[in-house]
Amino acid sequence: MATPHRALRTPTAPAPRPHRPSLVPPRGADEPRPAAAAVLDELLAGNARYARGHARRPYGRPTGRRPHAVVLGCVDAPAPPELVLDQALGELLCVRTAGQVLDEAVLGSVQYGVQELGAPLVLVLGHERCAAVAATLERLRTGAPVPAHLELLVEEIAPAARRTRGRPGDWAEHTLRAQTTWVRDAIRADPAFGAARVVAARLDAGSGLVSLLP
Repeated sequence: MATPHRALRTPTAPAPRPHRPSLVPPRGADEPRPAAAAVLDELLAGNARYARGHARRPYGRPTGRRPHAVVLGCVDAPAPPELVLDQALGELLCVRTAGQVLDEAVLGSVQYGVQELGAPLVLVLGHERCAAVAATLERLRTGAPVPAHLELLVEEIAPAARRTRGRPGDWAEHTLRAQTTWVRDAIRADPAFGAARVVAARLDAGSGLVSLLP
């Protein structure tokens, strides 16, 4: 029986590995690496268009271009990142896990976007009314068991929930923000992603607006 993978609460430096050729051709002279600030500005501008109902990007066919950002989002977000940020297919490398929970496969996927594809920006995108956060809070309130693989998700989100439990206001909202910024900080602390700017943001389910988190 296969041993289940364990998610990472503490970022660690990757062990040295033998050199292997890149999985993709190098970025050519006519395809410069964009600046992270410009990419972030475009994503926020695209989100503003989406929230106003004026999205303009085509979704029928991929652009064929390399992605200019990696977006780590949640599986039950109300809309996919390409739609929320008004970007054409292929312009984002999207990785989605419940509650933006990290494990080695997720970190490897983000690293692929940064190191192999040259994306200068990683956006960790949480969202309002996250089901993984709700399940975690229910577990902490009642002690009820969580079935099978969902236990891993709850264990990874629980530290954020415990840190914010005593704060006044909406516990779920506090947990969402704490979890999203923890994931951002874990990626920032990992030397594998030193070439990229890493930011965290929250998607409001009602308005569709994305706001950066401090």
